[in-house]
Amino acid sequence: MSTSSSQSYFDLHITGLGYLNRIREVKPKKGDSFLACDIAALTGPSSAAEYRRFDVKVSGRDAQHLIRKCEEAVKAERKVLIGFRLGDLWTDIFTYTKGKNEGKPGVSLKARLLFVSWIKVDGEMVYKAESKVANGATFEESPAASEDAPASELTHVDAEVTTEAPALAEAS
Repeated sequence: MSTSSSQSYFDLHITGLGYLNRIREVKPKKGDSFLACDIAALTGPSSAAEYRRFDVKVSGRDAQHLIRKCEEAVKAERKVLIGFRLGDLWTDIFTYTKGKNEGKPGVSLKARLLFVSWIKVDGEMVYKAESKVANGATFEESPAASEDAPASELTHVDAEVTTEAPALAEAS
């Protein structure tokens, strides 16, 4: 549970790892544009893993910066695997307009991407958030870390690996 001035909120967070897809700028008819992407999260036993697809709005300055740095690698169809924390899960019900499911209802899982704990491109670690101990929780576990943490608290793995992933070379 978090508090903001006199209002308290119940937080629901989802942590996991998954493949990054479809990075895009969304321009709604009303309101400001925002960065969005899909995450194909891994679930189940490692011997028979399944995917759960999340359509997420990228929240927080650091998360936006990191996802934008992955854009080139995703467009090049490289495997971009991230550790993540999502919040504010909701569903969006829609009707398919084409394809084999045309006219049938569908459900999309939506959430806000709050925090990126690490990034691997084609199996090579190119980014890892630095663990900071604050109030008994590590930096990666702290709900406030996603939006309030300054970029200086984030660290990158050695430059040799970073230069192998051009999409993330400027992430510092």
